[in-house]
Amino acid sequence: MVKRKLGALEKVEADLPNLQHKIRRDPKSYVEDFRAQHYQYESHREIFMAAPASAADTGIISLRELIDFIAHVADCYPEITKDFPQELIDILSQHHQVLEPELREKIVGSLVLLRKKDLLDSATLLQTLFPILISTPSKTLRALIFQKILMDLRSSNSKTINHKLNRTMQTVLFNLVTSDRTSSKGLWAIKLTRELWKRQIWSDAKAVEVMKEASLSENEKVIIGGVRFFLGGDKEREDMEDESSDDEAVDIGRVKHQVGINKKTRKQSRAVEKAKATVKRKERKKNQPHPLNFSALHLLHDPQGYAETLFSKHLQNTKAKLNLEQKLQVLQLVSRLVGLHKLHIMHLYSYFQKYLTPRQPSVTSFLASLAQASHDLIPPDDLEPLVQKIANEFVSEASASEVATAGLNAIREICARQPLAMNETLLQDLVMYRKSKDKGVVMGARGLLSLYRDLNPEMLKRRDRGKEASMGLRSGEKKEKRFGEQETGGIEGIELLESWKEQERKKRLAEKGLPSDAEEDEEEDEEANWAAWNVEDDEDSDDSGEWINVQSDAEIELSDSEDEKGGPPSKKAKQGDESGEKTDPDAAESKPEPSKPSIATTRILTPADLAKLQELRTEAAVNDLVSGGKSRRGQQSNGTRHTDDPLTAEEIEGLNALSAGKLTREERIAHAKEGKTDRADHKSVTAKRKERKESEGKSTTNKEKARRKNFLMTLGKARSKGKRSLVETRNVLRAHQDRQKRGGRRGNAGN
Repeated sequence: MVKRKLGALEKVEADLPNLQHKIRRDPKSYVEDFRAQHYQYESHREIFMAAPASAADTGIISLRELIDFIAHVADCYPEITKDFPQELIDILSQHHQVLEPELREKIVGSLVLLRKKDLLDSATLLQTLFPILISTPSKTLRALIFQKILMDLRSSNSKTINHKLNRTMQTVLFNLVTSDRTSSKGLWAIKLTRELWKRQIWSDAKAVEVMKEASLSENEKVIIGGVRFFLGGDKEREDMEDESSDDEAVDIGRVKHQVGINKKTRKQSRAVEKAKATVKRKERKKNQPHPLNFSALHLLHDPQGYAETLFSKHLQNTKAKLNLEQKLQVLQLVSRLVGLHKLHIMHLYSYFQKYLTPRQPSVTSFLASLAQASHDLIPPDDLEPLVQKIANEFVSEASASEVATAGLNAIREICARQPLAMNETLLQDLVMYRKSKDKGVVMGARGLLSLYRDLNPEMLKRRDRGKEASMGLRSGEKKEKRFGEQETGGIEGIELLESWKEQERKKRLAEKGLPSDAEEDEEEDEEANWAAWNVEDDEDSDDSGEWINVQSDAEIELSDSEDEKGGPPSKKAKQGDESGEKTDPDAAESKPEPSKPSIATTRILTPADLAKLQELRTEAAVNDLVSGGKSRRGQQSNGTRHTDDPLTAEEIEGLNALSAGKLTREERIAHAKEGKTDRADHKSVTAKRKERKESEGKSTTNKEKARRKNFLMTLGKARSKGKRSLVETRNVLRAHQDRQKRGGRRGNAGN
């Protein structure tokens, strides 16, 4: 019976690629030809399913070509091919271990193609491919399936977020990690989640929970995979976003120029349209608000319980199988959680005691982790012994310069987060190291000195406080921060706006010929700012939304009196002071001077003020980056910058990380150029114009080409020109005039 069927099928021969193109153009005319090929496919499939391991090579090749053919035209005949996807799923699920590699890849590709044609839903495809990804021993098949799963999830979430599919897949990955914690199968869940997180397809808390369970596993590879996600997943996402924005950069001027000098074709016109669409899309993205992409560490459900479990399971447990490098990564994660969420873990700081010695391998990583685990809600009694041990072990006259530098930098980073961990005697001793001969030690000691000049100058000796700190102590602005005290919120950079307004006021008074301390009525300027903003708002924004209900003007009480503003007292008050009892001058000096209230508390900021404030902030940030001097050092000593950014071992090492043995010449040059302005800013106008022409693909003028011509090529002409007689010179000039009149060598067509 089988031989008869094969004999009948051998008569049905067709060129499958040509038939495929014909069916795509006119499906109704070739329905019988497709039925014949489909019948042939069913016969080959029955033979293969009867004995998959002993199938002949010719039958496998025919089956592979027929599967490819039917998958490409299945959407033209949905009734005939309604069982085709399930048949491929059965073949792949049951016999993927014995399938021929090319046939196996063809079946996977056909299933993905059917998914693109909407003949197969994503959930069914993923439920088919993911179990094979976990169980198959073939490395090439695993790579192929992983790529196809990732591509399908990206395409499913390209237009809108497919919440149902994402929840289903996240549940499968969560169960894969939690079902068997000793197995290494959880690595596939880590790889898939990390890729989707990097591409911002998954950015919710459930994906973070998958990685959280992976880091609490018992398999070393799975543990480190989950820990590395929390330590570097957000950085990968930022890098991916930067790369995608760079890829879209298109120079429309250059594209138009290339199209103008080459032959005009449809392909080039499409390239121009594509470039225009890309630029429009980029401009549209600039105007859109940035999405709130939270860090993975912020999306944890229970950071306190997670940090305690990590510490007790992988660090305190003596039966843990992690090596020192892996333990350091877990410790970095625990310390970042403690510093970011301001947690407190029992026995964490006593755990650091045995590792804080210069002979400990990777000791700078331990010091960086200790600094990250410090914050202002940690009791100073927990951190003070550690600071004292670092000072005793690292900072001494007998220690090497690298060791002393690391110790001073670590102490500075700890005290930037918890200033109360330092006592006065130890601080004054460490500050004396600024007179050392080694540059790294000097910078570490100066950083500690500048830190306490800003945070608590009273702990320093009077000669070490500096001018600003002494004035701040006298005015009462700088005082010791008590344990648990939180700073009140305010407007960032409001002092920049105050100084700018003061300068503008002095300029206006100088133009009017008035002294700089004269009073000026600012109500007219404020009303003008509001009026100008209202006109611009009415003209420019049509979709500004509805008004927001606020308090009435009667409920807002603003006082303009000098007493409430904290200004100079009136003459009567002065006379009363003079006529009254004499005050003690020492007591007057000890009393803090009344601070001038901020502009944010005395007046309502107009939109023009807010726009100017943003401009001043940007200008100050640029100046800080360009100057690289005192402002950058002060910024490094500020503990607030470490809230989200990790602290690395290189920052603890300081200048020693930039030694010649660790950096190449190119890296040293790049570090030297860091913070300096670009030399392109100082180029001439001609050089900038020339560079712009080269970037646009334009050529040079004839004068520039003649100027660049080789000297030997122009030497003969110069010599003959010098030997010409007056008659020859006259003839040359007349010929030149004639050429100019008739329009050049070729002449005008009309003449």
